[in-house]
Amino acid sequence: MADTVTTMGPVDWTGGRLRPLGIDEVRLTGGFWGDRQRLNGEVILDHCQSWMERLGWIGNFRDPAAPHRGREFSDSEIYKLLEGLSWEVGRTGDAELDGRVTRLAETIAGAQDADGYLNTRWHANRYADLEWGHELYCYGHLIQAGVARLRATGGDAGDQLVRVARRAADHVCREFGQGGRDGVCGHPEIEMALVELFRATGEERYLEQARLFVERRGRPALADIHLGRAYFQDDQPVRGARVFRGHAVRALYLAAGAVDVAVETGDDELLGAVIAQWERTVAARTYLTGGMGSRHSGEAFGEDWELPPDRAYAETCAGIASVMLGWRLLLATGDARYADLAERTLYNVVAASAAIDGRAFFYANPLQVRVPGRAPDPDAENPRVESPLRAPWFSVSCCPSNLVRTLAGFGGYVATRDDDGVQLHQIVPCTVDTTLPDGRRVGLRVETGYPWSGAVTVRVEHTDGGPWRLAVRVPPWARDGEAGRPYEVAERDWRPGEEIRLELPMRPRWTRPDPRIDAVRGCVAVERGPLVYCAESLDDDPPLAGLRVDTSTPPADGEADQILVSVAAWGDGAQTRPWPYGEPPPAPPAAGAGRPATLVPYHLWGNRGPATMRVWLPEETRTRVT
Repeated sequence: MADTVTTMGPVDWTGGRLRPLGIDEVRLTGGFWGDRQRLNGEVILDHCQSWMERLGWIGNFRDPAAPHRGREFSDSEIYKLLEGLSWEVGRTGDAELDGRVTRLAETIAGAQDADGYLNTRWHANRYADLEWGHELYCYGHLIQAGVARLRATGGDAGDQLVRVARRAADHVCREFGQGGRDGVCGHPEIEMALVELFRATGEERYLEQARLFVERRGRPALADIHLGRAYFQDDQPVRGARVFRGHAVRALYLAAGAVDVAVETGDDELLGAVIAQWERTVAARTYLTGGMGSRHSGEAFGEDWELPPDRAYAETCAGIASVMLGWRLLLATGDARYADLAERTLYNVVAASAAIDGRAFFYANPLQVRVPGRAPDPDAENPRVESPLRAPWFSVSCCPSNLVRTLAGFGGYVATRDDDGVQLHQIVPCTVDTTLPDGRRVGLRVETGYPWSGAVTVRVEHTDGGPWRLAVRVPPWARDGEAGRPYEVAERDWRPGEEIRLELPMRPRWTRPDPRIDAVRGCVAVERGPLVYCAESLDDDPPLAGLRVDTSTPPADGEADQILVSVAAWGDGAQTRPWPYGEPPPAPPAAGAGRPATLVPYHLWGNRGPATMRVWLPEETRTRVT
């Protein structure tokens, strides 16, 4: 079995265009994501585990017969924690964390039935509610934790966590395989987990079970509900759908699993169907931040162009799922647009989730907050996922644990190789040490202050000789128009010390929405590099409701700090009228008469206390129609 484990990362790949490099091959060396990975290892992991212990979610495994604590899917949060811990052990070799994984795995193993069934909520009433029970969903996260452990330990099939995950997967294949229960889970997730277990072990039954789950959905396979079968992506078969719809996280997880199945089975029709769904979703159902999901009802995608900023749900888990899907599509096709969207989502959704101290989190990520939130109790779980400020924990805390595993395994989403050389898809300070398919060793060092600075240097540290190709992705806003190349490519017989250098233009820029997005028609946003910016007003002073910006003056870096951006603006939020309709307001000041207003990176908003916030800023027009 150990010989089949090739990549120490979230995704291995036996087909497609590119092969991902693992967290042992790509080491972050600081910078934006390196700092967050360090914070994850030093703070966020412990924070999450302490809350899971405190609320009894881990205790559910110690005494499955006792009253269950937490939601019906709380088991999955412990599994995501274990995945994060496993990647962190693989990344650092930390013996204390390794012992923690072993102890948690032993606790979980004690709750597993002899036939492999494992669930602390439904153990006495198996599979009675596939729509809402989340049993298969929880298995998916358990299996992914087991795969992470298997890869991080170099293929130790005797590890306790690996054994528990394998027993659960074998149980699923017996229960839901050909001739078994003809059902699927209301929350997709297990599909991509089973494919990864196939990749890690070579056992074909796992791939076949994943294929069955993908093909069964949409016949329909689940009962109808008040939100409609689209909530479960069960309204039509995967290969017949035209766009992502329903619950955003469910839709994106299912799409990721379908891509995995398509690549491993050579199903080009299925892969093409997911690509077409992704294209339309990105074109008409995705926020400027990369966030997905515009409806609080059902945590769901809306219709095309239904992207209200203040009612944006844009769940953190949906952002992470989008990155997972984009990475798979990139590996399958080699197309840079998937890395482009992943970068946008990483910097403006995933990075926004955790507070700067790593002890509070956003679940939803709206693009406008109208009323300053109240600081949450740091010692209480928050029952409302729509909190306008980050909360230390939620009754539904899928997002913090999802963040944990993403940051710990971040190195596995940075670079790839193929027969020709190495490709860098995310611009992060790191070292790369890998072996090309022909056996030649290649070492790189990336130095950059990105996203604050546009200077990027990729230096060859070592190479065994002979020509090979080095490709570095150029973000779309830095390319030379539509004809601009998505990668800076150089191919030669490299020598140690040789470099590729990029100087990406980091000027702040105005961004206008498609006019079909009714909610932000007549507004503009500001971007700088990969970052979306926002206006933030502590305690709403000055009020943002009447803020208008003068786009005749370009946005500029703040005088003292390139993190900040300055724009010319007016504010009339203090003016009140007896009736909010009728004649237009007074004419605006002359061009250039606005006062500077400071914008902050969206991912940093809410760290200074209760505030209002908006990304889309009304653009002042001077031509009135009367």
